[in-house]
Amino acid sequence: MLRTPIRRLPLLASRVLISRHPRRTAGGVILVAMGMFGWAARPASAQKIPVATAGPSLAWKLAPQPASESYVGAERCRSCHKAEVTEFGKTAHAEIKDEKAHKAMDCETCHGPGKAHSDAVEAAHGDDAQIAAALKQYPIFAFRGAPKENAERCMSCHISSKEQEHFGASTHASIGVSCNDCHVTHLVDEVKDLSKGGLTYPQAYFFTLPKLEEETQWLRGSLLKRPQPELCFTCHPTVQAAFALPMHHRVPEGFMKCTDCHTPHGTMNAFQLRKANWEACVTCHVEKRGPYVFEHSAARVTGCIACHTPHGSVNNFMLARRQGRLLCLQCHTGFHGQAGVPHGRLGFQTSGECTRCHVTVHGSNFDEFLLR
Repeated sequence: MLRTPIRRLPLLASRVLISRHPRRTAGGVILVAMGMFGWAARPASAQKIPVATAGPSLAWKLAPQPASESYVGAERCRSCHKAEVTEFGKTAHAEIKDEKAHKAMDCETCHGPGKAHSDAVEAAHGDDAQIAAALKQYPIFAFRGAPKENAERCMSCHISSKEQEHFGASTHASIGVSCNDCHVTHLVDEVKDLSKGGLTYPQAYFFTLPKLEEETQWLRGSLLKRPQPELCFTCHPTVQAAFALPMHHRVPEGFMKCTDCHTPHGTMNAFQLRKANWEACVTCHVEKRGPYVFEHSAARVTGCIACHTPHGSVNNFMLARRQGRLLCLQCHTGFHGQAGVPHGRLGFQTSGECTRCHVTVHGSNFDEFLLR
C-alpha cells in the first residue's frame, strides 16, 4: 500500500523523470519554471480602448413659465413651422414634463411667448411686407442675439446638470461660443457652410468608417450639428492637422473622440480636460498609472505633455523631440561634473539614448534613478 502523502507526489515524480532523463528533462523543467514565473510577472494589458464616455447629466430644472395668455402652445406654432415642430418632437426635450406645474416643454419654453407674434403674422394674410413689419414689431427670441444671451436661455434649465453648470466659466463661453453654435434643437435650421471646401484625413484613402444617417447621428449625439470630431475641427483646424501626422491618437480611425479627454462645457482643469493633469492619460494608459515608489517628477508637475504631444507627432511614441536623449536634456542639465554621477561632459553622446539605462522612465518601485 502506497503511504506517500499526496502532496509529495509531484516532487517525487519530477525527481524520477530527472533521474531517468537527466539532460532532456532538466531543461524542460527549467523552461516550465521560467514560463510560470514569466506568466506571474507579466504586466496587465498596456492600453485599453476607451469606454463610451458617459454623456452629460440628464438633471434638469424646467424654467418657470408664468401663467399668461401670451402663451399659445406648440400647435399654434405648427401652422407655420411644421418642420421645426416635427423635428423637435423627436428629441428628448419634447418628453420633459414638470409634474408639479403640469407643464411640458415646448417651443415657447425656449423662444418665449408667441401669441403677439403669431397674431401679427396671421393678420398679414401672406403679404411679405406686412409679415416683415409684424416680425419687427412683435419679435420672438430666435437665438440670434449675443452669445451670452443665447446661452442663458439654455442654462435656465441646464444649470443643475453635472457638466453644463460650469459652462459660464468655460473657455468656450469666454471666447463667445454659445450652446447653439454646437447644438441645434431642430435639425432643419442647420445649413452647412461649404465655402471653405472639405478637408479630409489621409486615412480616408485607406479605409472608410460606417456612418449613420444625419438625423440618427443628431439624435444620438447630444443634438450636435455635426458628429465629432468634425464639429470640433471647424474651430480647431490645427488639431485636425496634428491628427494627420504618422503618430497620433486614434481619433481619425473612429476609436476615440474629443470628449474622451476634454469637457467642452467647462472644467477646473487645464485645456478643459476631464481629469486633472496626467490622470486624463492614464484612464487608457493604465500601465503608466502606478503608484510608484520612485516617481518621474515631470509627470506629476507638468504631466504627460512634458514629453509627449497628445494629438499627433512625427516622432515615435508621440515624443516632443525626435531623439529621446535631447528630450531628457531639456530638464536634466545639471548632472555633468557631479561626484558619483557616471556621466562625463558630453558623455550622453557616446552612451546613446538615456533609456538604455533608465528603462522605467514613467516610474520605478526599485530604483530612485529609474534604472530598473
